[in-house]
Amino acid sequence: MAAVGVELISKEYGYVALVLVFYCFLNFWMGFQVGKARKRYKVFYPTLYASESENKDAKLFNCIQRGHQNSLEMMPIFFILMILGGMRHPCIAAGLGLIFIVSRYFYFTGYASGDPQKRLTIGKYGFLAVLGLMICTISFGVHLLIG
Repeated sequence: MAAVGVELISKEYGYVALVLVFYCFLNFWMGFQVGKARKRYKVFYPTLYASESENKDAKLFNCIQRGHQNSLEMMPIFFILMILGGMRHPCIAAGLGLIFIVSRYFYFTGYASGDPQKRLTIGKYGFLAVLGLMICTISFGVHLLIG
């Protein structure tokens, strides 16, 4: 027996759901990396960023923290565009979501290297994925309006 409302969603929407969960795993991994960096560089809670005047490794810690923080800042945008754009274009949205996730991994690892410019080597392509998801979401909205 199908759950109420599920019959209105294509089965391919399952890819969208799985990609969203995959991003959650990436986010947990990044958070774990920040936790390890807190211990390694002695930056204790509730301090969000290390001060360079108090900690010789402040830049390294702050780069790791910033890589995760930026991914958290992008998370609501990514999720809403995936959820809505995936309603009309589930396979395209899932593919773009995977591109975004891979680019986020490289964004984080590049940033965590201590050289903030390295975050953009592959990480910059995530913004193209977001643009594609915006187009999917616009298509969904227009389709709803014009039927």
